[in-house]
Amino acid sequence: MADQQNSSGGEETFISHLIELRDRLVRACLGILVVCVALLVYPGPAKIYDILAAPMLAALPAGSKMIATGVIAPFLVPMKVTLAIAFVLSLPWVFYQIWAFVAPGLYAHEKRLVLPLVLSSSLLFIGGVAFCYFFVFGRVFHFIGDFAPTSIAVMPDIENYLDFVLSMCLAFGATFEVPVVVVILVRMGIVSVAKLKEIRPYAIVGAFVIAAIVTPPDVVSQLSLALPMCALFELGIIMAPIFVRATRAPEEAS
Repeated sequence: MADQQNSSGGEETFISHLIELRDRLVRACLGILVVCVALLVYPGPAKIYDILAAPMLAALPAGSKMIATGVIAPFLVPMKVTLAIAFVLSLPWVFYQIWAFVAPGLYAHEKRLVLPLVLSSSLLFIGGVAFCYFFVFGRVFHFIGDFAPTSIAVMPDIENYLDFVLSMCLAFGATFEVPVVVVILVRMGIVSVAKLKEIRPYAIVGAFVIAAIVTPPDVVSQLSLALPMCALFELGIIMAPIFVRATRAPEEAS
């Protein structure tokens, strides 16, 4: 009888967790939808794409424009851009829903670790995307444009440009999460700070290898990704001991 009650209680707990997960996912999606609708109203998909295309157009000769080879591309591409930006802007809300779902099962010292990581993860990703747009794109496009022969009319296709921009923003947003990865690895005991300092030369080489793989084959974009990765790796080494001390369990502190 007791086994049946325990089994029934376990099933109810599992179902309640699934319901809670569903509710959190719905709230996260609603948050993205609200931001997307707001962007559709103002400034609008067309204006958003114009802002996204500004670094490319600034590198082209005066009066140049992009082209659309697809019939419905002038409609679909700005809508895709709007949805992608809505997702990026909604990351703090999405990460908060993840935090709210896992928080009840965490100890107090674990909560002191998760919440700062959730906030820093979203801010670092957004910071990586902003760094890519404001600092990298202009230099990369001007660098590539300088190599274009005068006999070639550079008219980028809007769909190809969107794919390039999204891949670059995703690469920079993901690589800006290096401090978070370092902190998690140290806190979980997988690697020590001393070991990270020891393998620093290999990490620097790895940063340049990753930059060479995920960025276009030009020196400007590769350095623009590799150098911040090295700096963020150092930041993770500095912040890891602070997080470890702040999130130490009572038995670990004693």
